[in-house]
Amino acid sequence: MKNIKHLLKYCISILIITGFISCQEEDQEFGDIIAPSNIVLDYEIVGQDSSNLNGDGSGLVNFIASAENAITFQYNFGDGTQNVVSPSGLNEHRFTQNGLNNYIVTVIASGRGGISSSKTINVEVKSDFNPIEIKNFLSGGASNSKTWYWHAAVSGHLGVGPPDSFDPSYYSAGPYEKESVGCVYEDELVFTQDENENITFELFNQGNTYFNRFEVEDGLGLPNPGEDTCYEFNSSGVSNVSFSPSSSGVPEDISTQTSFVLQDNFMSYFIGNNEYEFLSISENEMHVRVIQTEPSGATLAWYEKFSTIDPNDEDGDCNGDTGEVGSGNNDVLIWAEEFETDGAPCTGIWNYDLGGSGWGNEEAQFYTNRPENIIIEDGLLKITLIAESYEGSNYTSSRIQSKDKFDFKYGRIEARAKLPEGGGTWPAIWMLGSNLSEVSWPNCGEIDILEHKGNNQDRVYGSLHFPGNSGDNSVGSSVSVPNLSSEFHLYEVQWTASAIKFLVDGQEYYNFSNNTNVPFNQDFFLILNVAMGGTFGGAIDPSFEQSTMEIDYIRVYQ
Repeated sequence: MKNIKHLLKYCISILIITGFISCQEEDQEFGDIIAPSNIVLDYEIVGQDSSNLNGDGSGLVNFIASAENAITFQYNFGDGTQNVVSPSGLNEHRFTQNGLNNYIVTVIASGRGGISSSKTINVEVKSDFNPIEIKNFLSGGASNSKTWYWHAAVSGHLGVGPPDSFDPSYYSAGPYEKESVGCVYEDELVFTQDENENITFELFNQGNTYFNRFEVEDGLGLPNPGEDTCYEFNSSGVSNVSFSPSSSGVPEDISTQTSFVLQDNFMSYFIGNNEYEFLSISENEMHVRVIQTEPSGATLAWYEKFSTIDPNDEDGDCNGDTGEVGSGNNDVLIWAEEFETDGAPCTGIWNYDLGGSGWGNEEAQFYTNRPENIIIEDGLLKITLIAESYEGSNYTSSRIQSKDKFDFKYGRIEARAKLPEGGGTWPAIWMLGSNLSEVSWPNCGEIDILEHKGNNQDRVYGSLHFPGNSGDNSVGSSVSVPNLSSEFHLYEVQWTASAIKFLVDGQEYYNFSNNTNVPFNQDFFLILNVAMGGTFGGAIDPSFEQSTMEIDYIRVYQ
């Protein structure tokens, strides 16, 4: 593991040694200045034998350097990794360029007064490790670059926990929690892949970096500020990225088993280490883990999530607001999402809810923002539930909501949709009160425009949840509708101060008398999702593979 703080300590040591040299005429007690001599640099390629002269493909080489009158040693490995300090002369290095390659390795032996001597050798070593899929996700493919940002909109985009638990149990940042810090969400992390599949990295930090409080002294030579703080810091320069099999012990079901090192650099948050592990990576989301060693010797595991969406420009250029003013008769279109632009849902309208943990209903899926689970194609929003192992869950899906981007009170809500099928599937188009975070559920109220369970294929449910009528005690009704998964149907709620009516294809099947004693006279926001199993979805068909809810449009009239 190559640690940034070691490099910085070395630089400080050089400054100190230089100072000693400049004043040696005044201080005769420094001692004789003697250059190291008789330098020996030897190495052992891991896995080398008569059948594998260049090693076992791991790229690992153990180096041994010695010299008379040497205080410390510094390695340059010829693969872009430089200035690696080893007081003992021992160093294990992994060469990661795929194939059989020759490297010019130099060791510099430093003695008293900073006087040094060097030794250079050639090392030919084989590496079979080439995580090309990860490289392509990271950079966009050969001869391309991709920019990553903090995934500020999701919980846990920064978190920390013990090194042996593999989750951020100590602390997990909420959405945009670090916005007030001022220097976190502005960072741009750029990965570039050349035509030979080599990856480089650049950090554009706008002149400031967020430092872990324990790393301020080693990183900047300043006293510990007592809390994580932004400091002026020059992060410019291109860094080589090397990849290797992970040796962290993180289970295979929550890790790609691939680590990477950013030469003399770091991923936005400075914690003194530049070796990271990919827990997961896709076209537009990356989740990494990195170990920090505190001055006390204690270790922590930090978790960081990044996205290709700029958190400072998430409103995008889309807006469901029509600009029209409602008449009060629910006949004026004031907001519409027609899903006309192919790609990810517009972040000017929708927020992603991400993660697993059951969502309070014992649900089995993990919600992602991957295009495999949610995408707009051919004028339709497609939310796909997939049977796959992902982040500790056996199913993946998606859930988006409009909180703080479109909240409204009263109206006629229309959604044209075609539903998934399969035992355990649980699609829903629904609403929650916008005061959810203040009063919690069910006090905020819930309006289920549409719910469906694959275990009762030809039936649609509409219901209301509020204090005294939560869980299985909701109020509402259901109606039999044929061809729910093969044809589009129109699902509708007419919501006023006096009534909440539920309809399918224009036919009313439930009417609730609204009143001031229930929480249905305030702003609500929209939610679209497909769950699996849980208290409503029920038993899961073991043969289930995947199924999709398709939504043509959602419209709100007032």
